[in-house]
Amino acid sequence: MDASKKKELQKLACKVRMGVIEGTYNAKSGHPGGSLSISDTLTYLYYDKMNVDPKDPDNADRDRFVLSKGHTAPALYSVLALKGYFPEEEIKSLRHIGALLQGHPCIHIPGVDMSSGSLGQGISAACGMALAGKLSNKSYKVYTILGDGEIEEGQVWEAAMFAAHKKLDNLVAIVDNNGLQIDGPISEVCSPEPITDKFAAFGWHVITMDAHDFDDIDRAFSEASAVTGKPVVIVQKSTKGKGVSFMENQVGWHGTAPNKEQYEQAMAELTAQLKELED
Repeated sequence: MDASKKKELQKLACKVRMGVIEGTYNAKSGHPGGSLSISDTLTYLYYDKMNVDPKDPDNADRDRFVLSKGHTAPALYSVLALKGYFPEEEIKSLRHIGALLQGHPCIHIPGVDMSSGSLGQGISAACGMALAGKLSNKSYKVYTILGDGEIEEGQVWEAAMFAAHKKLDNLVAIVDNNGLQIDGPISEVCSPEPITDKFAAFGWHVITMDAHDFDDIDRAFSEASAVTGKPVVIVQKSTKGKGVSFMENQVGWHGTAPNKEQYEQAMAELTAQLKELED
């Protein structure tokens, strides 16, 4: 990837993370850990990969995105705000009664293609969108992000079987493999490993990537674009809470909002990272 493009994406991802912290702090609730672990991937998708336009959010030929792990909506909202789908000020009213941005993605929000949050259902909706594209001879792609804890859900594997059977090569699923879910390490709760082998056994083309290296992200999605005849899954190795030192790899930050002191520390760290990238 071109160095200037990479630096621009890194800066945008840092701003996405700041939006995650801003939103969850003002809401006094939410899920910062898993939102931070997918911030780089979302930044890449919306700023480099997907054919989307905030001025024409319902264009029939746009690429689609479904956040199957819907509780990490703060990251999606943050990137959509930066992209211009709605004012960035909306982030501060996250989860407030009557506000635009609720705790999970809702289809009435500009830029949101599917309401989600019930784990396992998002990938099924993405399969439906991909099949519709095939039946309509459309060229759009459908992307969906799942949690590694989420794939303990049986519905995920029904969708995986369906996608392979229908040869949905316009579908790209991303599994956010940060190793932690709300109840603890996935290895202790109900291990879905080996994730890559399972998807391969279901007939998917499997790719792995470093979720925090834009060169590797670009490589993985470039490979995904060239696959025909089968759906693609990208299993990304990520760090829960990435970018905020005291949140990284800490399961307690799965669904806990920062207090004022923690908010200030997190924003100071992210501001310093952004300044370093801008120098």
